[in-house]
Amino acid sequence: MSTAQYQDFIPPSRLLLGPGPSMVHPRVLHALSLPLLGHLDPVFLGLMDEIQALLRATFQTQNELTIALSGTGSAGMEAVIANLIEPGDRAIVGVNGIFGSRLATMVERHGGTVLPIEVPWGTTIPLELLRDRLSHSAPVKAVVLVHAETSTGARQPLEDAGSLCRDYDALLIVDAVTSLGGVPVEVDAWGIDACYSGTQKCLSCPPGLAPLTLSSRAVHSLQERTTPCRSWYFDFSLIAEYWADRTRAYHHTAPISMLYGLREALRLVHEEGLSARIARHQLNSDALLAGLHKLDLLPLPAAGHRLPMLNCVTLPDRIDEALVRSQLLNNYGIEIGGGLGPLRGRVWRIGLMGESCREAHVLTLLNALEEIFTCHGWLTHPGRAVQAAEETYTGSQRSARRSA
Repeated sequence: MSTAQYQDFIPPSRLLLGPGPSMVHPRVLHALSLPLLGHLDPVFLGLMDEIQALLRATFQTQNELTIALSGTGSAGMEAVIANLIEPGDRAIVGVNGIFGSRLATMVERHGGTVLPIEVPWGTTIPLELLRDRLSHSAPVKAVVLVHAETSTGARQPLEDAGSLCRDYDALLIVDAVTSLGGVPVEVDAWGIDACYSGTQKCLSCPPGLAPLTLSSRAVHSLQERTTPCRSWYFDFSLIAEYWADRTRAYHHTAPISMLYGLREALRLVHEEGLSARIARHQLNSDALLAGLHKLDLLPLPAAGHRLPMLNCVTLPDRIDEALVRSQLLNNYGIEIGGGLGPLRGRVWRIGLMGESCREAHVLTLLNALEEIFTCHGWLTHPGRAVQAAEETYTGSQRSARRSA
């Protein structure tokens, strides 16, 4: 087949408001296009040191083993499980959505015994239920919790989980793929032993890296393994030697351009400031939910347990959810996500992550939804959704002026 048949690929313009990936800042796109260096070039190794420092600030940790793993967030998930769970280890896994279920599967595949805590999708794992399971299940190697369950929009409280795990000599493993950079993730203060994320959510970098951090307790657990890690590629004892300033031992060829992009994305995070970034995610979520309420689209998780960066809303029976998502994409260039598993056809998952989390994007989506709903006869008073969101922004501005 002649290569002349293939034209230049020009992707269509999209407003990415789904569960990931998110929009990417032009500075990150520029960084991705910079000339390559060798992965052992001293200049590139210096860039790796900068990434580690930026990641420590983002994870709110002093952990030495804080790196960006080659692979997406699911690679970070599997790597943490592969390294911290040995055959025969018992692990309590919170299962309240797709990613809790995936973690349980990974523990089993690496020879561990899963002690699941299953609660309805859209809810979170109560601390008392975790305490009861720990007290009746000792010894337990690890407790595994999803901070931001992307399939439901539920936000798992973690502030007291670390100290509870220490009471039972268990490691606390946390999935922060969707939460890092959008809500507080305080690894040291909360006593988290292993935490991993992904670049394509609130960090607004293309998918391809999994930032992660391990506490000294987790590192000690690695050193005390009685069997080798079943994965060579994800073996932290080998990968750490490449990231460690004192050794820089070759393991695999790092994704150089992606690391350029991550460094720039992290610079943007800290130029804005974590607290300001977190407040921005919350404000835009509040405005979006105020508008969606006028369309009878209500949040699945209870108040206090909702993710501002991943808004999961239930749909009235009259709404053809797949049709609306198709029209949003094809007619407006807007992507939102549908439901997974038992929530398929019942919810939308609307992402306001990183660069996607902007007032203009919220208003654009609400205006498009009002037009589509009106066209299908599902809405008789258009304009109220946009107005409700605008009033949320106006109220926030007034509060800011009073506080100034």
